[in-house]
Amino acid sequence: MARADVAAATPPLDVRLTARLVLHIVPRAAATAVAGRHGDAIKIRIAAPPVEGAANEELIGFLASQLGVPRSAITITAGESSRRKTISIAGIETATALRILESR
Repeated sequence: MARADVAAATPPLDVRLTARLVLHIVPRAAATAVAGRHGDAIKIRIAAPPVEGAANEELIGFLASQLGVPRSAITITAGESSRRKTISIAGIETATALRILESR
């Protein structure tokens, strides 16, 4: 598929919408998956180790695929080297993102 075809097939993000989520990350899991709640955060198990940003990259890819947004729409705004992270996701409402992740 040509680059112009991909751009035409991808709906534009509504930049007015930005979800903010608090996540509790468990690296080196058997598989990457949502594992429910951890206090006020969503617990996500990540298969990658927390070495050289591998777990963060896997987290961003996982969230992008689950939420149907491009990887570039996801930013780690706090906790880049911590298990507890705050992320921003452009183009989706917080309630929608929570509903999608909690249903998986």
